[in-house]
Formats: sequence, structure tokens, C-alpha cells
Amino acid sequence: MTFFASLSERLNHIFSKLTKRGRLTELEIRQAMREVRVALLEADVNLKVAKDFIAEVSEKAVGQKILESLNPAQQVIKIVNEELIALMGPSNAKLEVSPKPPTVIMMCGLQGAGKTTMCAKLAVQLKKQGKKPLLVACDVYRPAAIDQLKVVAAKAGAEVFEKGTQAPPKTAKQAVEYALKMGFDTVVIDTAGRLHIDEKLMQELEDIKREVSVTEILLTVDAMTGQDAVNVAETFNSRLNITGVILTKLDGDTRGGACLSIKAVTGKPIKFIGVGEKITDLEPFYPDRMASRILGMGDVLSLIEKAQEAVTEQQAKEMERKMRENSFTLADYLTQFETLKKMGGAGALMSMLPGAGKIKEGDIDESKIERIRAIILSMTPKERDNPQIINSSRKRRIALGSGTTVQDVNQLLKQFEQTKELMKRFRNGKGKMRLPF
Repeated sequence: MTFFASLSERLNHIFSKLTKRGRLTELEIRQAMREVRVALLEADVNLKVAKDFIAEVSEKAVGQKILESLNPAQQVIKIVNEELIALMGPSNAKLEVSPKPPTVIMMCGLQGAGKTTMCAKLAVQLKKQGKKPLLVACDVYRPAAIDQLKVVAAKAGAEVFEKGTQAPPKTAKQAVEYALKMGFDTVVIDTAGRLHIDEKLMQELEDIKREVSVTEILLTVDAMTGQDAVNVAETFNSRLNITGVILTKLDGDTRGGACLSIKAVTGKPIKFIGVGEKITDLEPFYPDRMASRILGMGDVLSLIEKAQEAVTEQQAKEMERKMRENSFTLADYLTQFETLKKMGGAGALMSMLPGAGKIKEGDIDESKIERIRAIILSMTPKERDNPQIINSSRKRRIALGSGTTVQDVNQLLKQFEQTKELMKRFRNGKGKMRLPF
């Protein structure tokens, strides 16, 4: 599922009408901008933000230079893209690092936004950067909050500092002292959330901020709550002067309003986005890439980064060698599917390609990929290396072991041979590669 699929579809429909007209008049552009404004409001974008955005785009789009250009529709889309980037950015906002360790990050937000899990996800990101994070349990009110932090921290391979139900500001101070002593360079404080903003919550957060030297105050907000997320961000910012926002649940049924409004309303950048439930499903926020995805232009840079994370240089060279020597086996075929899974699955990758807005959710059958994996895993190592030895009795055994049919096994073997043939043609410069499903 692409981010903001509904908004993306609406915008693409509006701009497709412009591209069909060739030369444009000022009236046609202003009409299109009115439609864009409606699309933004339906996506739950803040009214003032939508109004200002349209005014800015319209002013630039109806200039003489645009109207007289060879392709004014493309020029208009370019302006919309630039203004979307400016609205959300204009650039990636990295985490601040304290000149005097440890860097202290205070996580805050309402209950249910995913703040505790986000602490562990952030720890994964920090470890990728070579940091040594310490997670601190300062949510002493929600039942099992400390246990939850320990569970997710274990998945991230991070240590948790906790002092039971003692006062959170005191725990935060002791955690920083412990971090200094034990060589942790980053402290991530998981604070208490509430079902709604209240004075007690805000006071406690202000007390923690006073007690320790905080480098970053990151607010976790649920993107699915739309304008409510923006209101929450505005309130927290007015009391705590937050340094950034983490938007969660962007993989859900989110309309995009929060993402497009938060920076304009609070003046504070979105630093990370949560794109799934796995501990690794946290990405740095790039306004230019998000704008590109909203406009259906894809996000090839993020796709490349995911590929680099999933495949080592050595693995890539080994696969290239096997393709060159035509020694590609079913075991290698399985490795390709495992890599695809590590990168988020076919659906997640397809959403990053240009024109992804045209791909419907049911167009990619992830269960088919799981079926292929099950069939290959039911084979012996010898069968994976030499599929030509797989006779009728072996096919029946493989089908039984994988919970599939002999027909499914035959189909996989046929696909594998076709893939090998495609690789051979690609190696000889006679064809183009495509996904084998």
C-alpha cells in the first residue's frame, strides 16, 4: 500500500487532465488548483496550510513563463512538487548530537501512539550509526509499561535502565549518571503517556527536562488521527518546545493531513516515520522523497538504501558471478525471496516505484511468494542444486511437505527455468530483467 494512496490518486487524476490539454490558460490552472485544494482538505490537511499552499503554487504556476512554456502541465507539477518539499522540509532533519556525551533524547506523546515501541525502533537506528543507546523506563503509571519496554529493547539488542515506580525525574537523572559511568553515548527516555493531554503529564515532562540536559524532545504522534495529531503536536510544542516529530502508522489507512501540516503549524520537522510493526520499520523522513511518492513519482533512493541494507557487497558479487556462470540454483532463488522479505516484501518495494499509485493493494499476491518459499524449503539440498532430478514421486513428497499441490511445484520449476533463461538473455544483452512473480 502506498503512503496516502487516496490523496496520491486524486492528485494524479487532476494532473492527468492538465497534461492532456497541452497549452494551458490561467483559468485552467486556477481550476486545477481549486481541485487540489479540495483534495488536500479531504486528506485532512490543516485548512490554513492548504489555503497557503494553494496560494503559493497558484502565484508561481500562472506566471507568463509557465503559461508560454512548451509543457506547462509538467511545469505546474514541478512547482507542486517543490512546494510540497518546502511544506514538509525542506530537507532531512537529522538527530542532534550533544557535544558532551551522553546525548539525551526524551520521547513523549499520548498513550496509544506507539511511543514505547518507537524507543526500541530508535535504538535500532542509533545502533546502525555505531551508537550505544540506553533505554530508560520512565512510564511508571501504565500497567506493564516497563515490561513492554524490556521486551522491545531485547528485540533491538539494547539495555534498559529502570528503578520501578520511583519519581521519573529522579530515574532520568540516575540513568544519565549510569550512562556516563558505563559508556552509553545516547540515552532514550520513555516517558508516560495519557489518553489525553493533561496538566499532570505536562508538568512531569517539564520536570524531567529540568532535571537532565535534554538534547532532543521527540513527539510520537499517530498519523492516522489526522488533524488531531497536529493539535497534539501544537500543544506539546507550546509547553516543551519539542525538537522534532516521529509519525507512526504511516502504513495504515492514513490520509496524509498530519504529515503535510505538522511542520507548517509547529515549525518543527518530522524526523522519522514508522512504516510497519517490525522493530526495523522506522525510516528517516525525507521531504523530497515523500513529495515524490505523494505525486506518484516513486522513491528510488529509499529503494536503493533498502537493497544496500538487505544485501552485502559480497553477496551481490557472488550473485553476479552465479548469473555470469549460469550456476544459479533454487537455493539462490530462495535467497532472493528471503532478501525481498527483508526489504519489506514485494508490496512495500512496488510502492517505491514510479507510478505506484496505479497499483492496487490486491495486485501483488504476497501469499504466492510465501508458497514458493515453502516449496523450496521442502526440497532436499540436492534437489535445490539439481532440480532436473525432481521426478513425479519427489514432486508429490515436496507438495505434501509444503502444503501445496504437484501443480504448484510444477509451476515453480517452470518459473525457475524461465528466470534462468531471462538471466541468460540479460547477461547477453538481449532482454530485460523482471520479477519472477
